[in-house]
Amino acid sequence: MTADVVGEVTAPVIAELDDLRVWFPAPNGQHVRAVDGVSLQIHGGETLGLVGESGSGKSTTGLALLRLVDPTGGRITVTGEDVTDWSRRRLRSLRRRVAMVFQDPQASLDPRRTVGASVAEPLVVHDLRPDAKARRERVEELLEMVGLRQDLADRHPHELSGGQRQRVGIARALAGEPDLIVLDEPIASLDLSVQAQIMNLLRRLQRDLGLTYLFISHDLAAVEHMSDRVAVMYLGRIVETGVPAQIYREPAHPYTAALLSAVPVADPTVERRRRRVMLSGDIPSPVNPPSGCRFRTRCPAARDACAEKDPSLYEVGEGHRAACLFAVEAVREMGVR
Repeated sequence: MTADVVGEVTAPVIAELDDLRVWFPAPNGQHVRAVDGVSLQIHGGETLGLVGESGSGKSTTGLALLRLVDPTGGRITVTGEDVTDWSRRRLRSLRRRVAMVFQDPQASLDPRRTVGASVAEPLVVHDLRPDAKARRERVEELLEMVGLRQDLADRHPHELSGGQRQRVGIARALAGEPDLIVLDEPIASLDLSVQAQIMNLLRRLQRDLGLTYLFISHDLAAVEHMSDRVAVMYLGRIVETGVPAQIYREPAHPYTAALLSAVPVADPTVERRRRRVMLSGDIPSPVNPPSGCRFRTRCPAARDACAEKDPSLYEVGEGHRAACLFAVEAVREMGVR
């Protein structure tokens, strides 16, 4: 079993993925290897940031954690219980323990239901409030908790702004009092000013309620702001893990270094002097990934050995791990460290 534990983490493990694989059928008997051997631990009270390009498998990882997609292999453990093979009936209790906030609040809310009905749904499904009055009081409490007026409970999603709809999605996720909330690109569809408000709200709720998050995003700055630990994903695999100070200041994997080099720097003098890494081509097909290191076809520092051996995550510093045969050395060769 391989797990990503960074530093002296003493909080209990809320969720664990062990060699998780999620493959989808493709023509000619092939498979789309969306997630292909991911091992992670999420500890109580922390935010684990999962970052990577579109198509890297981030969202599928989050969906698998809730068993919204079925795993092809590996193991999923939540609060000490193996939920990998749970039946649809048993999964109801899992959906209370692990909630999800989706990228598009417009699509994730039923347009025919009022805001109050959507927020109250987990209370009904999990039988958390015995009567209509108690549910109404809890809904109003949850709306106030996420910064919305209580009277918005009687409105429909189309009557709200994008930021308000996402707050409704967060309130609904909180309703079941979950052990873990999966945040799947929760700010991607919002204006910049609203993004900051939602991130500040999530951090406040985490502080006040002791919440645990899996924060999935392609936005490197948002992941740095939100996360206690970071996992970088490429073509279905985790390629680097560490605390933000390690990942953002001293990247060890060429892919991480390339992603960071593309993020603009506010200081124009620094921006003009620093070196950018331009990756060639697109992410290879997950139906037929490259042999050896999956990043080698785009890596500026690739060598012959990279085509022969598939690297595993190994320690490159205290609590800092990378899946690269020439970690750190390759990044220095690229001139960005």
